[in-house]
Amino acid sequence: MRYELYYWPSIQGRGEFVRLALEEAGADYVDVARLPARHGMGMPALMRWLDGATIERPPFAPPYLKVGELVIGQTANILQYLGPRLGLAPRAEAGRIWTHQLQLTLADLINEIHDTHHPIASGLYYEDQKLEARRRTADFREQRLPKFLDYFEQVLQRNPRRGSYMVGARLSYVDLSVFQLIAGLRYAFPRLMTGLAPQYRGLFDLHDRVAIRPRIAAYLASKRRIAFNQQGIFRHYPELDQPL
Repeated sequence: MRYELYYWPSIQGRGEFVRLALEEAGADYVDVARLPARHGMGMPALMRWLDGATIERPPFAPPYLKVGELVIGQTANILQYLGPRLGLAPRAEAGRIWTHQLQLTLADLINEIHDTHHPIASGLYYEDQKLEARRRTADFREQRLPKFLDYFEQVLQRNPRRGSYMVGARLSYVDLSVFQLIAGLRYAFPRLMTGLAPQYRGLFDLHDRVAIRPRIAAYLASKRRIAFNQQGIFRHYPELDQPL
């Protein structure tokens, strides 16, 4: 099965959570918008689905995944579909629902991370809302981020396979997403995350173990991995990064 991933070509963003799953599984996929337009790919292909798509169930925004005639939108929804097919989700229904629930909770945190630098409007530049960003990020650092990290650390430690994976005894797509979360937070808030590391040893250790998995390590070292930058979800503004 060949998968077509549609996402913006110059940022990791929410599409990166899908890329990591496809890479870990060694799946046959194309990152459509990053390929040449002369071959029917690139931004024109991405925009065809957004500008007046004629399919009955169009996606709202990237990322979305095309599998044959099926078009799937929303990151957590895509991962819920891919998980069992790529061997990255539990076999039992209860385990699959729990994995999806964790991914949805992580998606809530991703939205809050985005809003640290764009608290007023996504259509405005960061420079147009710097004062509000400082106020929003102070609450994020002191209240919101610890609440989420406490929860994910607790989930990891309460797993019967204590401290190994987020769900069950095997790697799942939510482990890959936790890896991306910690990597992104380290980029955006290096001072803050250095101070928090001792409190969340399980999550940081999970990040490190995912990073050295053969396919993930090869992906991270390749040109397929887009570098963190100031257009994605995780952005580094020194004035927003303060230790607790």
